[in-house]
Amino acid sequence: MASTIILRRRISSIRNTRQITKAMELVAASKMRKAQEQALRSRAYRDAAYGLLRRLNSISEVKRQPLFRQREIQRRLYVVVTSNSGLAGAYNANVLKLLTSSVREDRGSAIRSQVIAIGNKGAQFCRRLNDIELLAVYPAFGDHPTPNDLRPTLNTIIDKYIKEETDEVVLLYTLFKSNLAQVATRTAIMPARFDEDGESDVNGGGFTNFEPDVETVLLYSAITLIEAQLWQAVLEAIASEHSARMLAMKNASDNASDLIEEYTLEFNTARQAAITQELAEISGGVEAMNE
Repeated sequence: MASTIILRRRISSIRNTRQITKAMELVAASKMRKAQEQALRSRAYRDAAYGLLRRLNSISEVKRQPLFRQREIQRRLYVVVTSNSGLAGAYNANVLKLLTSSVREDRGSAIRSQVIAIGNKGAQFCRRLNDIELLAVYPAFGDHPTPNDLRPTLNTIIDKYIKEETDEVVLLYTLFKSNLAQVATRTAIMPARFDEDGESDVNGGGFTNFEPDVETVLLYSAITLIEAQLWQAVLEAIASEHSARMLAMKNASDNASDLIEEYTLEFNTARQAAITQELAEISGGVEAMNE
């Protein structure tokens, strides 16, 4: 059994740690509510972009547009959204696990894997992997990103696809479901297309005139869709990160409380044993003196 001094130090250390984890839990909960509201509000914008793309896909000119053109996949570019810091449970691990399985599938199909990492955790992981070309690293955009923060990433993936330096762009991020559920998600964003299984609201007579011309409308509509998907993915990832960190810190605080109870019980037992031993020694000494 450990001494009372060691147990007292352990209890004090765990209490200090619990104060830190509790503070981090409260901060994450506050940030999570704001991030969740922003992610939910912007989903309507993303859905509207999908609706526009459904209509544009009914136009024959899309086959001539470079962002709509589908090619045989020889190089696949992954845009991986992670965080800059840890202490968020399995938030980063789930996305990186999805990346690992995707790269393994590419290797089996003789497809070259490329990565653009958003967040330092993803970049650190990719540097340790073989057969992956890390094209660029962007730090996580913080709690309040702006569209301008995404512009370098957006320009890079569009430039790579137009120049045929990659044949498909896949977005890997964490989808926010609820405070307790966040799901690592894979979404192909280039070539620009829509979900064939979804409900289509295509109206053949809906488009009659394009200004300034159909090619310009298709180009900028495709860019808008890709930007909307990337923007929504970042917002979903931020909300998921704060939710995962809040839950992880809550579990850490609960575990610290359990440890404090266990060590307190052990401390009281050790102290009682020491007191009993001292009383026995005193009684023995008194009896020895009486003899």
